[in-house]
Amino acid sequence: MFATKNLSPRQLSAYTAALLAMPVSLGAYIVTGNWGIGLGSLAIVFLIGYALILFTLERFIYRKIKLIYKLIHQTKATKKEEVYFKYILPQKSIDEVREDVEKWGEKRNEEIEVLKKNEAYRKEFLQNLAHEFKTPIFSIQGYVDTLLNGAMEEPEVRKKFLENAARNVDRLVNLMADLDEISKLERGEQLLYKQNFVIQDLIREVFESLTIKTSEKKISPFIKKGCESPITVFADKEKIRMVLINLIENASKYGRNGGSIMASIYKTDEMHVLVEISDDGIGIDEEHLPRIFERFYRTDAGRSRDRGGTGLGLAICKHIVEAHEQRIHVRSTPDVGTTVGFTLEAKRE
Repeated sequence: MFATKNLSPRQLSAYTAALLAMPVSLGAYIVTGNWGIGLGSLAIVFLIGYALILFTLERFIYRKIKLIYKLIHQTKATKKEEVYFKYILPQKSIDEVREDVEKWGEKRNEEIEVLKKNEAYRKEFLQNLAHEFKTPIFSIQGYVDTLLNGAMEEPEVRKKFLENAARNVDRLVNLMADLDEISKLERGEQLLYKQNFVIQDLIREVFESLTIKTSEKKISPFIKKGCESPITVFADKEKIRMVLINLIENASKYGRNGGSIMASIYKTDEMHVLVEISDDGIGIDEEHLPRIFERFYRTDAGRSRDRGGTGLGLAICKHIVEAHEQRIHVRSTPDVGTTVGFTLEAKRE
């Protein structure tokens, strides 16, 4: 059967004109009994029909289709696009154009959904940011007002209030430093200075630097048995130190008293090394895991602001690891513990 689906405007015009011309010429032959008149009418009707149909298609239908394509590509067309609109586009069938428009519509719907999610995220972020600033600022204001209203005369109260105000100032300073850090990471302004180093040595250094925090809860940090053999990675040592500090501090905050923090290191293949930090603390409900690396995201009262921190630590970890073109993940079971792992590039020769 003659396929009409992918006909060009000229082919469609010729096909339609022929269908019109044949019965007209046949009628002329029957009426006159003259083959010459029949063939002449066939030629005349075909040519006139072809011209009119092609004019109609190109003038009214395909011109509209071209406008639709220009709208889809949002655009003032370049010379290359003008050639496309003028010569290539008319070769497409209406069905193909419909499919293109439907794909464009689906893509726009997806973009709209992403924009809606980003808007909701932006609102939540601004709300959380305001809360993070508001809490220490109001605390400082309260302490200062109390001191100005007479408490300055009592040395013990004065010292206590000034110490509390100083702690809240430190919290604001840390918050600003973390916001500055994550902003630079997002903008790609933090250059990576990669080098080969033994990851176990860096983990031991971080364990040592956080001894005061872990000893307060009698938490024992250690490297998993079987993972002690030195493994060299190629990364920015100071940035990875920051990642480890954040992860081990979190494990200490939410680990149980008398518990442990375990570091595991595995060479997954010739190109990658997996580092995992595990605690045996309160854990995280599964519903919160997809959002755990968002800025300021708090899961519940167990991970509340009373435990300190700016709420940006895991977000910073994620950005640092992704800046290394690697991946970070988390798995957790409530009341059992949490493991955060990330990959690094193996040693480069």
